[in-house]
Amino acid sequence: MLLRVPATSANLGPGFDSLGLALELYNYFSLKPSKFASIQIHGEGSKNPKLRIDNVFVKIFNEQLKKLIGQTIPFKFTFENSIPISRGLGSSSAVIIGAISAAFKVAQIPLDKQKILDIALRYESHPDNITPACMGGFNACMLSRNQVRFIKKNLPSSIEAVIIIPNQSISTHLSRKTLPQKYSQKDAIFNLSHSTLLASAFFEEKWDLLREASMDRFHQFFRMKQIPILFEVQKTALNNGALMSTLSGSGSTFFNLCFKEDTQTLKKVLSDKFSRLKVLSLKFDNFGVVFDDEFKF
Repeated sequence: MLLRVPATSANLGPGFDSLGLALELYNYFSLKPSKFASIQIHGEGSKNPKLRIDNVFVKIFNEQLKKLIGQTIPFKFTFENSIPISRGLGSSSAVIIGAISAAFKVAQIPLDKQKILDIALRYESHPDNITPACMGGFNACMLSRNQVRFIKKNLPSSIEAVIIIPNQSISTHLSRKTLPQKYSQKDAIFNLSHSTLLASAFFEEKWDLLREASMDRFHQFFRMKQIPILFEVQKTALNNGALMSTLSGSGSTFFNLCFKEDTQTLKKVLSDKFSRLKVLSLKFDNFGVVFDDEFKF
């Protein structure tokens, strides 16, 4: 079997742990029956031998398969990874969603995405990345009694993303330690009102509201201080056609949304000014995890 899972951008400014969307940047996972288990990795992570020795996808896949059918089966695993690791683009969520989905497929159990999403919470306690990785599109989500509650919005082709990826990674776990332990009532109300309006703007396609609605007081400033050039990246993007410009997840990637006709201009400006950073223009993914019989290369 062959399946793909999209990259994601979460938080989107004020939507801390509750808002996320999927991008047309994919990891592909191939499984072929074999007498002996083996792992091949191409693309992101291919030079890291630890990912072949202690592979998270394989561990989760085997664990879930054993729960579903009572045994594990040897496979030749081949990974084609395009999602950068530890850059705030949901690489770990792609692995988790992919592994659970693959186990369901091998066990010949219908792909119940809600069930897969809820199982994924055992490996990732925040729903803002795993939800768009599984469902695609833009998602407003929350946790309730060990389940993910969400509302999805398919994103139109009239908007696109331009992301800028620094060479430096940021650990989500470590970056959370830089955040304040307490927030003032004023800042809490600020983020609550902005995240509410931001989600509403996506659902109603009120793109003119995104710039102001995406402002944040909970996490971005503290995380961006670790890579100060990100402040200039955000300023440059907003001055050159970006409708919103936010830290992607915990970073270090910066996510910019713009109208389709402004994509190449924004990409060129960012590429020229920040030549040492990687800049990609991407469409949005509205499908989430899919198998080879559902997509074409």
